[in-house]
Amino acid sequence: MTRAFLALILASFFAFSTPVIAQEAPSAETEEAEKSQLRIRSEQVVALLNSEIEPEGIFTDGFLAAVPISQLAAISQQLTTQFGAAIAVEGLYPINETRAGLHIRLERAIAKGGIAIDPADDNRISELLFQEFEPVDDSPEKIEADLRALPGEVSALFAPVGGGPPLISVDPEKQMALGSTFKLYVLAALAQDVRKGGRSWNDVVALDTKSFPSGMMQDWPDGAPVTLHTLASLMISISDNTATDQLIKLVGKGRLDEILDASGHSAADLNEPFLTTRELFLLKGGDRARLSAYSAADAEVRAQILGGLEDNPPGAGQVARAFLSGPVAIDVEWFGSAKDLENLFQYMGSYADDTTYDILAINPSVPPPIRARWDYIGYKGGSEPGVLNLTWLLVDPKGKGHVLTLSWSNPEANIEQTTLELIAQRILSLPRD
Repeated sequence: MTRAFLALILASFFAFSTPVIAQEAPSAETEEAEKSQLRIRSEQVVALLNSEIEPEGIFTDGFLAAVPISQLAAISQQLTTQFGAAIAVEGLYPINETRAGLHIRLERAIAKGGIAIDPADDNRISELLFQEFEPVDDSPEKIEADLRALPGEVSALFAPVGGGPPLISVDPEKQMALGSTFKLYVLAALAQDVRKGGRSWNDVVALDTKSFPSGMMQDWPDGAPVTLHTLASLMISISDNTATDQLIKLVGKGRLDEILDASGHSAADLNEPFLTTRELFLLKGGDRARLSAYSAADAEVRAQILGGLEDNPPGAGQVARAFLSGPVAIDVEWFGSAKDLENLFQYMGSYADDTTYDILAINPSVPPPIRARWDYIGYKGGSEPGVLNLTWLLVDPKGKGHVLTLSWSNPEANIEQTTLELIAQRILSLPRD
C-alpha cells in the first residue's frame, strides 16, 4: 500500500549521493577526455547493463553498500527490458577529471545522467545517476503492446480529462485494485467539505485513530493536535495510513460513498463497505478463515465482519509478516477503473480549491525533465504485493488537463514496480500536440 517514489527510482538509477550533471557538452571535448578513466568506466557501465561483466571491481565498496549487487542486476534487467540492450557511450561531458555528464545509447532510448569516479580507489565508480530516458523510435502502439504483455491484469489510460481521444488506452473500463490511490477519494470528500464551508484546512483535530505504516503518524502521540491540511498533505505525499484513517473518521464513510456515486464510479458497490487502511491490514494480517469469509460475502455480511475486527486484533509484527510471502487476497481492496479516476478528476475540478491541488502536487513523482514539460503535475499511487497503481493529473502549457493512470495486478506474484514506472516515463516522454 505504500506509494512508489517514481522520481527516486527513475531519476536516481544507481544513485549513491548526488552528482552534479553536465546538461550540455562543453564546446571542446578533448582527445584526452576520450581516453580518460571516466571513459573507461563509462564503457564498463554499458557492459554492465548488458550483463557482460560483474560489478565487483567497477564500483567502490561504499557504492555497493548503498546499492547491493542484486539491486544493480535487477535495475539493469528492467532498463534493458524496457529500452533494449545498451549499445555504446553516446556522450561523455567532463566537468573535471573525476566527474562527467554521461549519455548511454540503448536500442530504444538514450539514458542521460552523470558519473563520478574515486581516484583513491583505483578510479572505481562512486556515483552513477541517470535522470532522464529519452525514447528513440517509441510509439503508443509499442507501449500498449508492452503493457499488454505484462503478467496478470493491466489497465492504462493517458487522455484529456473530460473527453478527447486517448493517446494510450488499455482496457480503461476494467475495475482494478487501486492500493492507496483510493486516497484520492478521501481528498475529494474533504475538499468538497471545505468548499461547502463546513470545514477549513486550518481546522485542528486530535489524533485519535492509528493504523499501520506506510507513514509516520502512527508513531505520533495520541491526541496530538493536527490540522486538516497536515493530515491531507501526509496522506497524499507519503501515503500516511494513519492520516488517511483519521480523515475517513472525520468525513465519514457515507460521504465517501457519496463521492464514488457523484463522480461517476462505474462499480461503486465493489467498495462496499468502504475500508479504512487499518481494516484492510487487520483482515489480511489476521485470521485467514475470516479473510476468506469476507472475500466471499456480500456488503451486509462484510460490514458485520468488520465490526469484530478489533476483537483480539493482530499486532504490527504479525501484519507485516502476512505480506512477506507475496500477494494476499488482492480481491479485498479498493477498486476503480482508469475511467473512474479520470471522472474523479473531472468532478473535483468543479469545486476543488488551490490548496487541494497544492497538496496533490507536493510529490509529483516524475524526474525534472518531464516535470519541465507540464505546468502542473499532481500524483497519487498505491501498492501492496501483487497490486500497483500510478496516477497523475497533468496540466499542459495550454491549460488543458490530462490524466495518466496505470494499474497492474497479479494475484500470483509480486510486481516489479520499476517496470511500470519506466513505462510511465516512456508515456510522458511521447510527443504531444
